[in-house]
Order: sequence, then structure tokens, then C-alpha cells
Amino acid sequence: MTFFNSEMVRAELAQISELQEEVYGNVFEFYKMDKSQKIHHVNLLQKLLEKQRVLYTRMSLSDDPEAKEMKEKIINGARMMGLQEGVDIGFMFSNMEKLLETMRKEIDKQTEP
Repeated sequence: MTFFNSEMVRAELAQISELQEEVYGNVFEFYKMDKSQKIHHVNLLQKLLEKQRVLYTRMSLSDDPEAKEMKEKIINGARMMGLQEGVDIGFMFSNMEKLLETMRKEIDKQTEP
């Protein structure tokens, strides 16, 4: 069985896709959201990030050629968005996690109108 034919991987990909749709569907409305909506949005981002990290780790551990190819596409995409050569994707995930934590702290400071 290939990596992407695994039921577990297919289920994870479906969940990632659903989360991406929900997150991207609301991203331009973030500034209009109330505090609880913003917290919900950041929590969705956190869940999406965790699922992407797990999938990336699975691809990294797989010997499947399709998984290796997808991993390289992810690395190349990250480089196109500014990740420097030689920087591990795990570093990028960690920085994104820190950004979400900063967002949570800033949202917590907000007072409801």
C-alpha cells in the first residue's frame, strides 16, 4: 500500500482540507470578529498546524516515493515563501506555533465592546 492510499493518511488529508477551507474562508474577516470568534479562529489555526506537522512527520519517516516527492514540494513551497535554504521545516512549525501563542495573548488583552 502506498502512503497516500492509507486510510489514516486519507482521513488526515480530508481533515486538513476541511480545516483549510474553514480557516481561509474567514481569514479576511478576522479583524471584524469579536474576541470569542478570534479565539475560535486561532484554535482552528492551531489544529490545522498540528495536523500538518503530523502529516509532514509521517512523510519524513516514509520510504514511499510519493511521500518523499510531496515532502520536497512542501519544502520548495516553503522556500518560495521565504524559508531559507538549510532551515528545517520543523523550525517553521515552531515559529508558527509561537506566532499563534502571541496572537492568543493579544486577543486576551482585548476588551469586548
